Amino acid sequence: MMSSRRLILLFLFLTLIVWVGLFGPPAPFSIGETIAINQGQTIRAVAEDLARRRIIKWPLVFRAVLALRPGPGLVVAGDYYFARPSNVWATAARLALGDYGLAPVKVTFPEGSSVREMAAILAAAWPDFAAAEFMTAALPLEGYLFPDTYFFQPSAGPAEVINHLRDNWQEKIKSLQPAIARSGRTLEQIIIMASLLEKEARDPEARQIIAGILWKRLDNEMPLQVDAVFPYIVGKNTFELDSRDLATTSPYNTYRLRGLPVGPITNPGLGAIEAALNPAETDYWYYLSDRAGNFHYAVDFDAHRANKAKYLQ
Repeated sequence: MMSSRRLILLFLFLTLIVWVGLFGPPAPFSIGETIAINQGQTIRAVAEDLARRRIIKWPLVFRAVLALRPGPGLVVAGDYYFARPSNVWATAARLALGDYGLAPVKVTFPEGSSVREMAAILAAAWPDFAAAEFMTAALPLEGYLFPDTYFFQPSAGPAEVINHLRDNWQEKIKSLQPAIARSGRTLEQIIIMASLLEKEARDPEARQIIAGILWKRLDNEMPLQVDAVFPYIVGKNTFELDSRDLATTSPYNTYRLRGLPVGPITNPGLGAIEAALNPAETDYWYYLSDRAGNFHYAVDFDAHRANKAKYLQ
């Protein structure tokens, strides 16, 4: 008869074989494989796909292990990268926690980025990203995509990126809703004005003064005459403009048309939106920025013309 020590060793050996057979990774394991788990995909379908792609051995074992974990026994949708073999317990844990194993793509959109500028930033940070498709889909949302730092999964497409930017905008704007309601302006008017302020000035005080001037012009049916629209229309800044540019036919041309532009020209940050909501009350009706970025204000057109001769010649 076998000694008790040998029986124990045999039991442990058989247990190890069963463990490896049931829970260990398949051989060969699909090293370097990326597995897409789609939203709404059933656990059965996920398990069968993992087995077919040689990430796990037995779909039934995977489903049992997932059910034994604390929580609802679900998996998080997304793309999972498998750099090395892992047992079914580790695989189930990763899918349940959304541990994708992929380095996210970091993208920073400065405040005041237009959709066109956002598309260029995405293309530079993410060479495989469909930037042109993003720009086409995002243009109708100009002004309502929040400029911020984001971390995207490498497999994310334009729709997913736009949803993140839009969701962030909606979350950020919540705190300003009471002020918007008190302002007497519509949300669209506030965002369009903020988009102008974003390009006109960086200094918070200057933004508020300019906001006061522009709202007064708007309320008195004066042309806004904001140069910041021209980079959006013709790609030129204030010091590059000529009379032909000022006469450009465009619903964004604040020299030809009275009132606000037809839509935002940038995606403004909170600072510009707050300035649009809190305009400074002054006697000024005119302003200009010199080549050093300093602002000069005037109470009438004669004083403004004198400022132009002094600071822009």
